[in-house]
Amino acid sequence: MGVNKKRRKPLLLSHTRPVPTTRTPTLSSQATRSRIRKHHTLQKQLHTATLNGDSISTEKLQAVLEASGGLQKYQEASIQGQSSERGGDSSKVLMEWIIEALSHNSREDTNELDKLRMLEVGALKVDNACSRSGIFEVTRIDLHSQHPDIQTQDFMQMCVPSPGTVEENGFDVVSLSLVLNYVGDAVSRGEMLKRVRGFLRSSRRISIGGAYMCFPAFFLVLPAPCVTNSRYLDEERLESIMISLGYVKTRRKLGKRLVYYLWHYQQDSAMDAQSVSFKKKEIRQGGNRNNFTIILQSSSGIPHG
Repeated sequence: MGVNKKRRKPLLLSHTRPVPTTRTPTLSSQATRSRIRKHHTLQKQLHTATLNGDSISTEKLQAVLEASGGLQKYQEASIQGQSSERGGDSSKVLMEWIIEALSHNSREDTNELDKLRMLEVGALKVDNACSRSGIFEVTRIDLHSQHPDIQTQDFMQMCVPSPGTVEENGFDVVSLSLVLNYVGDAVSRGEMLKRVRGFLRSSRRISIGGAYMCFPAFFLVLPAPCVTNSRYLDEERLESIMISLGYVKTRRKLGKRLVYYLWHYQQDSAMDAQSVSFKKKEIRQGGNRNNFTIILQSSSGIPHG
């Protein structure tokens, strides 16, 4: 007789991301990357031990995290890594794509772009490339804001606009830069991708010469190994997941450490949420692989309110 397994409830983002601090001392690039990698590894191990109810391992891992500086040291490294001196501002890539489009736009088209609304999830700074561009009206959120222009808000608890108010309260662009990979639960990652759709305004196009730039858009940034060296996820499978949710890839850039995507959301192309699911599936074999993946569970659609 089969055993019924309870569906695991996706974790709130506040259960997986660290508390920021205001200290940002200078670190070398190597030290920055090493500190971030170590913290991510320990957090994933702690997440697994907690889910498995392994109290002994949980206590040991918490002690290791505290001994290595914990959340404070991680936050220092994250802020330093985003500094302009390090080239760590991922929004520069988005702006490169926008500027490329603007170079072909008429004056009227540029004026229309000035009205774009952007939601930046996991914002640490208020002076990144998108904020300085003047093109976006930016709403910034983070779990533990340390700046008056960043709202303290858990994205997974943020009120989703109703269909009747999404044009007024929604956004033309939602940015998740190095946010999805920090969520320790694969199911929660899938729920986050679904949830983004509820904040996006209806589709519109901006003329770019003879072509068009499409909105609403979803800017997604991940560590490159999440798709280039994962045992369970490659770019083909990621695109299949995104297509099922109604996203169409319009831009992509693969760097040494990060991969950047711009997805256009087309609500009419999304598949039936009750029937679509993507389970954990081995894509690549070999021992030197990471276990990053995204799981989509069938659901009733986008929750509102």
